[in-house]
Amino acid sequence: MAKQVDARGLSCPQPVILARNAIEEGQFPIEVLVETVTSRENVKRAAEKAGCQVQVEDLGAEFKLTLTK
Repeated sequence: MAKQVDARGLSCPQPVILARNAIEEGQFPIEVLVETVTSRENVKRAAEKAGCQVQVEDLGAEFKLTLTK
């Protein structure tokens, strides 16, 4: 089962920090929910820098990023 990080409604850098903490825990896959393009891009960049593969889904008013190792 995927670990879920709900970062909707949070402004940067909070979504990045929450995603990074989940990556450090090492329980994959991780699903990160964000609302803004800026948060999506920042979380995606941080996850890739940490060595994760990132799949982005546009859910209309929000985005779901699935992080895997």
